[in-house]
Amino acid sequence: MPMLHLRMITPAERTDPVVALLERTVGTAHLVVVAGAARDPVGDLVLCDVAREAADALLSELRTLGLSDDGAITVEDIDLSISSRSLRAEEDAPGEGVDAVLWEAMDEATQGESRLTVTYLAFLTVATMLAACGIMLDSEILLVGAMVVGPEFGPLAGVCTSLVLRAPRRAARPLVALLVGFPLAALLTGAFALLMTFFGLFSEEMFTEPHPASQFVWRPDAMSFVVAMLAGIVGILSLTSAKAGALVGVAISVTTVPAAGHASLAFAYGHFGDARGSMIQLGVNLGGILLAGVLTLLAQKLYWARKRLVPRV
Repeated sequence: MPMLHLRMITPAERTDPVVALLERTVGTAHLVVVAGAARDPVGDLVLCDVAREAADALLSELRTLGLSDDGAITVEDIDLSISSRSLRAEEDAPGEGVDAVLWEAMDEATQGESRLTVTYLAFLTVATMLAACGIMLDSEILLVGAMVVGPEFGPLAGVCTSLVLRAPRRAARPLVALLVGFPLAALLTGAFALLMTFFGLFSEEMFTEPHPASQFVWRPDAMSFVVAMLAGIVGILSLTSAKAGALVGVAISVTTVPAAGHASLAFAYGHFGDARGSMIQLGVNLGGILLAGVLTLLAQKLYWARKRLVPRV
């Protein structure tokens, strides 16, 4: 059962309103109140289990009561709950837990994955270098590996979430990660290509010869946008439903990192026409993922808005 455990520290004067909210919310169970247990901040400890599909509306109400400012709200996944009350709470809550969107968790997760850190840049740069090797060797395996290693979907999801939550300022961080990360990774990959050329492992002839297995990287078409849209939908659904395994499929289906790798090679060897095609491919894929991600999140928001929780009878 997709249940969550809530641990709250509430100022003593707000404990009664919080408990009343928990008692009248459909989908809650196992309410525990320990008066005066909290020391920092000072207050009462309130524990409760809640069905995943009921959690987002409940968290919003708790924030309205000021717990995020004067107390604390901690949410944990429950791996196993052996209780008929849990079963009844999950059945009473409208919708399915696997479909539920926890906007607080979604925003926190995507912002955490959107920081322009050394690790993020390292993953993106190594992925772009792997893509360059895959293109030069015309190796589909290396291209797939580069797609899997690339960390760019986190910032893309962060932009989508910020726009849907109407918090455009929060989109700045993921945009910086994308707008700084890709050019820097491409620059380092270009230097890597020249170094490999110096040692005789790469050559301009290798770059210009036919690459049937990887030519899709720099030849954008309508299908590129369609695939990016589909990948954006699946990627967002995998994040909101906690099915992280689907992200591997998303990574493999979109040629963002390989396009950046090919552009790096093209610039390094002075083939600016090929570089333009790669950059268009990169832009088409990024734009398709962003558009699909925003539309998917909007659809989910509308769906759950129509399933607002009603007071328990």
